[in-house]
Amino acid sequence: MVLLALVGGSVSVVQEHRTVTIDLDGHVATVDGYGDSVGDLLAYHHIDLGPDDLVQPAVSASVRDGGEVVVRSSREVTVEIDGETTTFPTTAHTVGELLAAMGPRGDGAVSSASRSTVLGRSEVRVSTVKTVQVAVDGSVLPIRTSQSTVRDVLDTAGITLGKHDRTSVPLGAAAVDGMVVLVSRGESESDTKTEVIPFETETIESDELPKGYEVVRTAGVPGERVTTYRVRTLDGTEIERTVKSREVTREPVDEVIVVGTLEVAEADPDPGSAKAVARGLAAERGWGDDQFSCLDSLWTKESGWRWNAENPSSGAYGIPQALPGSKMATAGDDWRTNPSTQIRWGLGYIAGRYGTPCGAWSHSMSVGWY
Repeated sequence: MVLLALVGGSVSVVQEHRTVTIDLDGHVATVDGYGDSVGDLLAYHHIDLGPDDLVQPAVSASVRDGGEVVVRSSREVTVEIDGETTTFPTTAHTVGELLAAMGPRGDGAVSSASRSTVLGRSEVRVSTVKTVQVAVDGSVLPIRTSQSTVRDVLDTAGITLGKHDRTSVPLGAAAVDGMVVLVSRGESESDTKTEVIPFETETIESDELPKGYEVVRTAGVPGERVTTYRVRTLDGTEIERTVKSREVTREPVDEVIVVGTLEVAEADPDPGSAKAVARGLAAERGWGDDQFSCLDSLWTKESGWRWNAENPSSGAYGIPQALPGSKMATAGDDWRTNPSTQIRWGLGYIAGRYGTPCGAWSHSMSVGWY
């Protein structure tokens, strides 16, 4: 009985032994350890977790021999967002990861540093996509933009300011979401006047985009017209001004906004499937289920999640449809046959070019490719 107890105890120890790869803030090492859960394994290696740290799989999840555990430590960073300097905790280590963690607000945002810049090494200014209401010539125009100042918002929208025109806020002020800018036209002795023509806004619901996300399929652009007046004066003083003619010099472009209605699926992909691998790797980048839904839609459209999908006309290859497929060699020599290698490359491509999967999917919805 004593012998059996000893044998049983040794078997228990062997069963608890794991060889696992730990990715701690980008430092990857394959280690041995003991414990049934991710938390036990990390504690065994004296990796203390803070309340805001990101762990994938979860601390309570069981540890799989040969598996991988990713830990992203949270730290406080100071960033200027839309003209306001704020300090907050985040697991993001680069500007790109920070924008991705901001969700819909970060999609389409513009930063003063490249997405690969490490946070904390230099000052970073971020200008998010916002709606600025511009009241001008009797109309209120909702201008959706990522421009950082009022001057840039007006310039981008094509709203021309005359020499004597004034705005309710300084042109150099930071543009923030919900801001209202009143443009007051100054008096002019000229017999011509340039005015804006407002654009219409159309909203379309789509179950291809998660709830909370919006895509500007067509940006609204106000038109412009020139009005010529007949001016009567008496002793050099204007006493009457009547419209002589109006000419449209630029037609307005109506705005089309796609609003997401998709409920993010709670069900996990089949364990071991390409989708499950992608979901885990996306989570390592701080991308949640909303972003994975966009990724799922994007790569379902591109390849049906087939690692050997090949476009006969363009030569695009693999799950992310890299063009050419050999680009994926930067992620591994087995790029032709390994879904994980293809997914790693694809997520890196998306992060570098579009910031997030929803950013890439939005682009694909607008123009048909990414």
